[in-house]
Amino acid sequence: MTATVLTARALLLDMDGTLVNSDAVVERIWRRWSERHGLDGDEVMKVVHGRQGHASMALLLPDRPVQRNLADNARMLAEETADMDGVVEVPGAAAFLASLAGLPHALVTSADVPLSTARMAAAGLPLPRVRVTAESVGASKPDPEGFLKGAAELGVDPADCVVFEDSGAGIAAGRAAGMRVIGVGPRAGLHGPDAVVRDLTEVRIETLDDGSLRVHVG
Repeated sequence: MTATVLTARALLLDMDGTLVNSDAVVERIWRRWSERHGLDGDEVMKVVHGRQGHASMALLLPDRPVQRNLADNARMLAEETADMDGVVEVPGAAAFLASLAGLPHALVTSADVPLSTARMAAAGLPLPRVRVTAESVGASKPDPEGFLKGAAELGVDPADCVVFEDSGAGIAAGRAAGMRVIGVGPRAGLHGPDAVVRDLTEVRIETLDDGSLRVHVG
């Protein structure tokens, strides 16, 4: 992999697939949902990563009323929050977050507060002080709203932010927000991020004299 260096004023971090490996739970929950609705589980899994559940349902069952999707989503969030079996940190996540102590960064996740809190705890990771969750936005990724809110809360121009994401929806959201995107993990490279890493062991953060951050990838 070619080494890449990006300079930023703040970092915006997705959770699932980026900091936390929750694939085992996501597979269990969504494949059960697929069976209940007579859908191909493999095709469903191509859609759901990075999006809020109701947004995935709207794509997969376009004729179903929004209120039914929202109710179904609430049930699934409760199921996911109760199931932490197999939830672990993405390699390097704990050290990466520790290196950001005192630096401008935020969690921007499609999970809600209970699920994001439970998954970060299950993976042994601290929650960033600034968090944008499902409750904070009116539109799911790939809409850029979450990343734009994260930048606003940190007081940083979107163009000065670097996003860490694993999914197609998340990478598209970061790009739509006018931000540069570092893709994390095997899914990310398919969606054209500015750089891609296997995991967070391949990222190093350097603080410059003017307070900006130099992100070393590779």
